[in-house]
Amino acid sequence: MQNSIPAPHRSSSPAFAHSCIRAFAHSCISAFLILLPSTVVAQTFEAVGIRAQGMGGAFVAVADDASATWWNPAGLAGGPYFSSILEYDRAADPSALRAQGFAMSFPALGLSYYRLPISQMRPTTSTEQGSASREDEGVLSEFGASVGQSLGNHVVLASTLHLLHAEGDTNAGLDLGAMANFSGLRIGVTVKNVTQPSFGVGADRLDLRRQVRTGAALVGRGRGGVNQVALAVDADLTTTTTAAGDERHLAGGLELWMAQRRIGIRGGAAMNTIGETRSSASGGLSVAVRSGSYLDAQLTGGSDPMRKGWGVDFRVTF
Repeated sequence: MQNSIPAPHRSSSPAFAHSCIRAFAHSCISAFLILLPSTVVAQTFEAVGIRAQGMGGAFVAVADDASATWWNPAGLAGGPYFSSILEYDRAADPSALRAQGFAMSFPALGLSYYRLPISQMRPTTSTEQGSASREDEGVLSEFGASVGQSLGNHVVLASTLHLLHAEGDTNAGLDLGAMANFSGLRIGVTVKNVTQPSFGVGADRLDLRRQVRTGAALVGRGRGGVNQVALAVDADLTTTTTAAGDERHLAGGLELWMAQRRIGIRGGAAMNTIGETRSSASGGLSVAVRSGSYLDAQLTGGSDPMRKGWGVDFRVTF
């Protein structure tokens, strides 16, 4: 698995490097100014992604496998030649809630399908008996195609075009991502639901509002028996209204690869920074079943009901 953004043409021109940095900065600033005030009703970022969840949700700047189609499509440019993931997630309460997904990617193209329970996206009203009353509300299905473009040696801009289906309606959606890499310092930003698609009518209406998350990570070689280290932090810039209430997460995580990249260990923690204080702690493990093929698992606990649960995936990368 590679961890640097490929650049087909290298330039030593300071002016060109500065223009790349300015383009990335302008993308981030535009997201901050235009999208920060939004309050959203949607799925949280941590709904899928076994590696991401194992790191507490600090993954926007780390994303370098097929799950980048969800977390940050610009991360595909820094990943392996091919990656595919088959994933299963299960919530702790109620245990019937689950998310499923499949994604495959190349450095400039990603394809994905995610199936998410609608019951976790709507706030629970006072007349309902907890989230269990919404177990049979149906699912949101997302088909996505991701593409990206490098800007020089350091910056990648990317997008994911979605076809979404829920509540009997089918609509198009768009996610945007940016990633910058400067000698192991990675900075990323993701904007989900740019077109703010909606489904159904009346009490069953589901609106997916814009979401923005930014992250930073230090990725480099380890020492001794550690082959690679990634230390990351993520922060939501928008508020998401979920079945548990308003969510705006601040997350930090660590990932270590050892034994010639045959074993990966990760951990992380996150907290809700708006409204009711809720926190979570996560751990994850990856084991190579053969060269390039991994079984990944994550377990999350804590006081945040939107995060508690477990998940597994089978990942192939080369």
